[in-house]
Amino acid sequence: MQSFIMKSSKEAVQSAAREFLHFVNRGVSPYHVVEECKSRLLKAGFTELKEAEKWDIQPSNKYFVTRNYSTIIAFAVGGLYKPGNGFSMVGAHTDSPCLRVKPRSKKTRMGCLQVGVECYGGGIWNTWFDRDLTVAGRVMVKSGDKLVHHLVHVPRPLLRIPHLAIHLQRDINDSFGPNKENHLVPLLATAVQEELETGCTSTGDACNATTTLEKHHPSLIRMLCGELGVEPDAVLDFELCLADTQPGAIGGVYEEFIFSPRLDNLHSCYCALKALTDSSTPESLAKDPNIRLVALYDNEEVGSESAQGAQSNLTELILRRLADTPQNVTAFQQAAALSYMISADMAHALHPNYQEKHDENHRPAFHKGPVIKFNSNQRYATTAVTASILREIAGRAGVPLQDVMVRNDSPCGTTIGPILSSRLGIPVLDLGAPQLAMHSIREMCCTSGVLQTTTLLKAFFELYPSVRSQVFVD
Repeated sequence: MQSFIMKSSKEAVQSAAREFLHFVNRGVSPYHVVEECKSRLLKAGFTELKEAEKWDIQPSNKYFVTRNYSTIIAFAVGGLYKPGNGFSMVGAHTDSPCLRVKPRSKKTRMGCLQVGVECYGGGIWNTWFDRDLTVAGRVMVKSGDKLVHHLVHVPRPLLRIPHLAIHLQRDINDSFGPNKENHLVPLLATAVQEELETGCTSTGDACNATTTLEKHHPSLIRMLCGELGVEPDAVLDFELCLADTQPGAIGGVYEEFIFSPRLDNLHSCYCALKALTDSSTPESLAKDPNIRLVALYDNEEVGSESAQGAQSNLTELILRRLADTPQNVTAFQQAAALSYMISADMAHALHPNYQEKHDENHRPAFHKGPVIKFNSNQRYATTAVTASILREIAGRAGVPLQDVMVRNDSPCGTTIGPILSSRLGIPVLDLGAPQLAMHSIREMCCTSGVLQTTTLLKAFFELYPSVRSQVFVD
């Protein structure tokens, strides 16, 4: 740890952390994450491809493709690449636990206009109370004969889920478990103020609604249309996430922490993308026999079972498209044996107030490096082989590593790692930067984790082929 900090000045650590905050503050929904990634890739000289079109992939060139505009796969082709060579891959996910606006969200209770929401993923829902919330996502709009999606993000506070005062629930500090259907309903406005502002008021619910405009409060629709510059009758449907309006920030007396929403897993998305763009210089690519690839998937928080999730056929379709040729119909099978994926997803740092929750020999700490995740029951995909390869790369890059394994009496989460390892037959390692308050609306990690993870992933892209050539297993 000390050697890494000595080589990397505080200014470099802070600069990397601040750049990450720009990314996470723009990534208010999976669609906005993909939009931000697309913008950065285009600036870095990557070419956009379409799944439905024929591809002409050339060595030493860089490309990306999106699916559902919530998953993005970017890759840089080595100058020495030939069909059958390996893929150097990093995978992460664009989604985070949040509340999402229901298809029929209109609710009116006791003179209050409310928005019906659905819990997405396994959030710590009590952290969503008393926060200044807004909406972000995409809206489908009819423009002439075209059905077009537009991204929307209202930058100011629109919604709030207020706590019930302690005077009315004296035991709140002993046990607070909100009913997710009844208590997680944000307030949008009062009927009185709406009538003063518009001359009419929205009443009832959307049970008998037949149009998009009737399914939601008119004030919400007007707000979205004002942001997009379209008429209300042009709105066909939308997918909206609730998001905290408070931006991520650097904190702590020594400015060593990041306090932010969506650290899980935009931290990994940013580091993977940054490593790919920084490593894919003409000089570096010219010597690479592999394809360097970053895959950022949607829907990991709900099991990855979607057309744009890691359980879909997307990854295999892309890899086969890049590997197979009429001259070598087994190129993909050959490539799988030479490939390697890092499943990058955040890890649980040791919480000083809950030390007993961690195995005494596996206690990841801030500033001590990315964490390799182990689980014999295959909740993580790491093996001795994949761990040894990454340890060799990390040693050459001067990046410290930590290990984590959950206690036998504690449940273990999982990642896209085991999914992709089993689907593709490719060796996978699970890795994550340490963080606290995972799945809270405001999470916490250390500033040094951004630079450490980016440095490690960049070294992985540059060094993996040479390290793999010295591995003797099968």
